[in-house]
Formats: sequence, structure tokens, C-alpha cells
Amino acid sequence: MSGAPSVAVVGGGITGLVAAYRLRRLLGAHARIVLLEGAERLGGKLHTVPLAGNPVDVGAEAFIARRPEVPALLEELGLSDRIVHPSGARPLIYAGAALHPLPAGTLMGIPADAGSLTGLVDTETLARIAAEPTVPLRWDRTRDVSVADLVADRFGEQVVRRSVDPLLGGVYSGLSDTAGVRATLPTLAAALDAGAPSLSEAVARALPEPSDTPVFGTLRDGYGTLLDALEKAADAEVRHVTAVGLRRSGDRWDLDPIGSVDGVVLAVPADRAAELLTDAVPAAAAQAARIPLASSAVVALALPDDAALPQNSGILVATGEDLSAKAFTLSSRKWPHLAGRDVALARASFGRYGEAAIVDAPDDELIARARVDLATVTGVTDEPVAAFVQRWHGGLPQYRAGHLDIVAALEDAVAAVDGLEVAGAMLHGVGVPACVASGTTAATRLAARVAG
Repeated sequence: MSGAPSVAVVGGGITGLVAAYRLRRLLGAHARIVLLEGAERLGGKLHTVPLAGNPVDVGAEAFIARRPEVPALLEELGLSDRIVHPSGARPLIYAGAALHPLPAGTLMGIPADAGSLTGLVDTETLARIAAEPTVPLRWDRTRDVSVADLVADRFGEQVVRRSVDPLLGGVYSGLSDTAGVRATLPTLAAALDAGAPSLSEAVARALPEPSDTPVFGTLRDGYGTLLDALEKAADAEVRHVTAVGLRRSGDRWDLDPIGSVDGVVLAVPADRAAELLTDAVPAAAAQAARIPLASSAVVALALPDDAALPQNSGILVATGEDLSAKAFTLSSRKWPHLAGRDVALARASFGRYGEAAIVDAPDDELIARARVDLATVTGVTDEPVAAFVQRWHGGLPQYRAGHLDIVAALEDAVAAVDGLEVAGAMLHGVGVPACVASGTTAATRLAARVAG
């Protein structure tokens, strides 16, 4: 290729920002890098807002610190000194209209033995868990099943709704019914594929080794710090546009409204990817359209600093409870850097896959529901000093059974077309580290193609 390369990134969430930043580093100062985003701001599902005078995250609020991607990125950007870790306070589960400690020694709520769920499920279910290793296991290495089907078959429905759903719902805004084992619990699938004779044994094999390293981290002043640093380092032309068109033109790409470019990274949700790929790569579009999306809402509450929140990091809600909220983060208890503020901070989360209606309820209604549910589970009735409602329409993809096959077919179709990459939460993980990895991989591939 002659002259400086020109590339575009469609989607200005964390994945797209990382892709633009990596492309800048790989292609150099003279490359033209355009970042297209439909919203008025960059950051996607990462959003830091002022609440009671200080920054608060109302999207993702933590990253898995044991994965290397985010700490490494923060070090590159000179932000390592902003990393903070949780207090060590434990979460609770609200099930059977009562609070219970989050079970220890489980894999996303799936137990390795009955003892870990004592008090959370009934005695009949505990006996079933204890006897599970004696029941022959039928596991097909060539297929995938939902987490709900696997766990209910082996341990019973109570384990699914009281232990597994609350944890999976916190990650995917769905239920274990819409979570495939292979995509959401790969270590468990690997243990079963390797011949674990029971689900109990497979969980025991899949559990991570004990470690004193903090599981989670976040940024002292919120994710906005990272977003601002990425935008500056990427030095891209940022265009906020509501409509984008994509089509192949010879060995280049025509991208409305910016014109011809050498390559494109699509870092958008599955439904948008399906639209953009319909004409250019219809086989990939068909696969992206098979990935459903869940909507959710976060209500951030700033309460008086003497509000009697429990000394726990959060409260997960079992399926079927008489509450609107699916979870609470007790932010001032979870994060020491927030405990020093002059308000007590809490977040209520609403919406699972198939429950979009509650996400569109008016702000006043969502705030009222958050207060009522918080009072029900904690007894805290204080009037908020301030509140903020954030809706995430189509915020999280559902990794249903067969998700890995869908992603493989999508990526194969895109790989056959030069100068195009896809990235984002719809592929190999919904967390911030997975999105950072996805944006990096897409940018690295595209840079090799357009610079070659």
C-alpha cells in the first residue's frame, strides 16, 4: 500500500477505544484513524457520572484483577496508581425472603458438595447434592447445554434459582436458562469433557486455586479516567453519527459517512453488527443476528452517611423473589475509597433477559422501586441525598448453548474478507478484560493487513 493507511473503528465503547488506541500505536502518527460512535459520548457500557459531588460508575464498576489485560493497559497509560481493590466484605444472597451468606467453594454458584449450600436450599436438595456423585452422569462432548438444564438435572431446581441464577444474572443480566455451559463456564466444560464422573467432581476440578491476590479492581475516580486516557492516546477523528453504512469497494471499504478506508473494525453490539454486515458479509450477519441481547438499568443512590447499610459488599437476589431489583451493590462497603465520602453509596440493578419493560419505567418509578427493595432486604429507609438512573438497552449478549459455534462461524466468515475485523462483548467474554483483549486482537490483525 502507498501512503499512510486509513482505518475506521465503528463503536466507541471500551472495545472500540482500545482498538483505536492499538491501531494508533501499530500504524503510527500519520495513519488516519476515525472512530464512529452513535451516542453523544464515548465509553459504551462504561460510564462515570457525578453523584453527590463525586464520580460514580453507573455501568461496569469493576474488572477481574487476576486477568492481565486491564492492569497492563493501565500501566501503559500511566494509570497504575489509580487502581484500588475491594474491602474484603462478603456478598449476601436474598432467597426465601431472607438473607444468606454467599456460598463459598462454588463455581458460579454450582457446588462441589452439599455443605456449601447449607441454609440456602432445603434438606431434600442438600441430600440430592450429597448423593449426586453416585448417580451416573451422561455428558456429550460434542454438544452444549444450558447451565440450568445441567444443574437442575443433577442438583435440582432450588440450586439453579437460589445459587446459580443470582451469580450468572450479575454477570450476563440473564438466567442460567440463557447461559450455555461451554461459553459461560469453560473450565467446567473442560472438566466434564476430560471425564469427570459427576458434576460435583467437575466443579471441584474447575475451581480456581486459592489465592491471596484480590479478585477485583477498579479505578479510584471511576472508569471515566481510563476512557479519557484512551481517547487522548488514540488521537482519532471522533465522529458522533447515528447512521453508518458499510460496503466493499474493490480492495477497500466504503464507510458512510466518511468515505473510503483501508480497513474497518466493527466494535458494536450483535444487533448492530448484523445490520452493518448484511450486505458486506451476509454469512457473518446471519450469525451475529443469532446472539440475543439483554437490557438492564442501574439506579445509583447517595444516602446519608449514617445509613445503616449491612457490612457486606452487595446482595444478589434469587429468582422468584417478590422484588423488582435483581441485585444491590453496597458500594461504600465494597470499596474503601468510597467509604470515606460524606454519603453512603448503593446501586440497585434491574432487568434480566426478557424483562425489558422494567428498564423503560420512568426514573421516579425505578428510584422508588430501588428504595422499596433496599428497605425490604436491609431495613434501610433513608431518603436519598441524590440519585441517578442509567439504562442499558441491549447492554449484554446472552451466551446461550451453542454460542461458541455461532462465534466460530461468524469469525470464519469475517476472516475470509480482507480488511475487516469484528470485536466486542458478543464474542469471547462480556467483562472489561475480555473487551480489552478483543479490541487488541482485532486491531493487531487489521494493522498487519493494512500495513502489509
